Amino acid sequence: METPVADLPEIHERPWEQLESLIKAGDGVVLLDFIDGMSPTETARAISRLSAESQGRLFELLSPEDAAEVIEDISDAQAADLIEELHPQQAAAILEELDSDHVVDLLGEMDEEDAQAILEQMKPDEALEARQFLSYPADTAGGLMISEYLSYPAEKTIGGVLQDLQDNRETYADYHVQYFYVTDPDERLLGVLRMHDLLFLPRSATLDKVMIRNPHKIPVSAKLEQLRDFFEDHDLFGAPVVDDSGLLVGVVLPESVEEARREKTVKQYLGLSGIIGGEEFRTMPLFNRAGRRLSWLSLNIVLNIIAASVIALYQDTLAAAITLAVFLPMVSDMSGCSGNQAVAVSMRELSLGLVRPNELLRVMRKEALLGVINGVALGVLLGGVALLWKGNPYLGLVVGGALAANTIVAVTLGGLLPLLLKRIKMDPALVSSPLLTTVTDMCGFFFVLSFATAVLPRLAG
Repeated sequence: METPVADLPEIHERPWEQLESLIKAGDGVVLLDFIDGMSPTETARAISRLSAESQGRLFELLSPEDAAEVIEDISDAQAADLIEELHPQQAAAILEELDSDHVVDLLGEMDEEDAQAILEQMKPDEALEARQFLSYPADTAGGLMISEYLSYPAEKTIGGVLQDLQDNRETYADYHVQYFYVTDPDERLLGVLRMHDLLFLPRSATLDKVMIRNPHKIPVSAKLEQLRDFFEDHDLFGAPVVDDSGLLVGVVLPESVEEARREKTVKQYLGLSGIIGGEEFRTMPLFNRAGRRLSWLSLNIVLNIIAASVIALYQDTLAAAITLAVFLPMVSDMSGCSGNQAVAVSMRELSLGLVRPNELLRVMRKEALLGVINGVALGVLLGGVALLWKGNPYLGLVVGGALAANTIVAVTLGGLLPLLLKRIKMDPALVSSPLLTTVTDMCGFFFVLSFATAVLPRLAG
C-alpha cells in the first residue's frame, strides 16, 4: 500500500535531519517514498551527512532492489564507501540488482579484500562475470562494456525471438535493447538486427537471412579515445565488443564512454590540484583525507627545496643587487606559463594520436624554435621594463636574457615531458606540471643570478 502524499514529510533545506528521523522510526516504505521525492543531488548530500550507523541502518530498511536505486543516485566513490561498511552478503544482494558495468565500477573503487568478500557472496555466474570484467583495464572497451544485451543463434526465427521477448519481458525490461546480436554456436558475432526489423519481417524468417552482416564492432582492448572516435564516426546506440577470437563478450554504450571521459577529466583535474588517489569527499575519514593530501604536499616541499637551493648558492649576488628579488618570481612564472602551453599541446596531440611518445626529436625541434621566438620577445619586453624602471641597461640585459633563456628551456621541456612520461608509463597529466614548475623555477633563478654575477659591479654600482 502506497503512503498518502499528505502523510509524507516535506523536504526542507536540511533533508538529512528528516532522513535521520525516518531511519530511527524504522518505516522502510515511508523512508523510500521520502528518498524518491529528492533529486539525485539532494539524495547524495543527505546520505553523506548521516552518521555511519544511520547509513548502515538505511540500507537495512530498504530492499536490495530499492537500495540499488539509491546507490545509482550517488557517485561511485561515495557508494563504494557505503557498501564496504555493509555485511558482504547484504552488499552482494544490492550489487546483483545493478547493471554489470555499475557493479564493476563499484568493485573497482573498493579495497581488494572487501571486493573479494562481496564477490564470494554473489551468485556464481554473476561473480564470474564481474571477475572477468574486472580483469580488463577500466579505460578500455572491456572495462566499460555491459553484459545486459540480447543475442540469438543464426538459425532462430523472427517468431522465436518475439516469443523469447514475451516470455522474459520482466527480465529484459531493464536491458538497454536497441539491437539484437546474431552469433554462431561458439558465440562468435555474425551480424546484428535492429529493433524495428522485428516488426516488419516475416515471423518465419531466420536471423541469418535478414541480419546485417559484418557489423561494426569494437575490440575488447580498445582505449577510451578510440571509443570516442568510434562513436563520433558511427551514430549508434551501442556497439558489440569482441575478443581476439571474435567472441561476443559485451556491448559498450556511447553514454558509458562519455561518462568515463568526464571521470578521467575530473581525475586529471584532481591530480593537478594535488588530490591523489581519486575523488575526495569531506565525509571520508579525516586521516584518510589528510594522507591523500600530504602525499602530494610533501613531494612539493622537496621540489621547492631543490629550487630554493639555487638562490642559496647566489645569496651574495642577491644581497649586492637586491632589485633582482623583484624579477626572480616574474622570470620563473612567465617561463612556467610558456612551458605549460607546450605541455597542453603535447597532451592534446597524444590524446588525438597526432604524436607518439617516441617522436622526441621532432617535438623538441618545433618547440625549441617557438621557444626562441617567444623567449626573445618576452625578454625584450621585461628587459625594457627593468631599464625604464632603474635606468640600468645591465639590469635589463640580465633580466631579459634570463627570461629568454628560461623560456626556451621551459617550452622545449614542456613539449617533451608528456612524451617522456608516457614512455615510462607515468600519467603525464599528473606529473608534467610539478616537474616543469620545479625546473623553470630552478633554471630561472640560476639564469638571473648567474648572469647578474657576471656583471655584478655594474649592477651594484
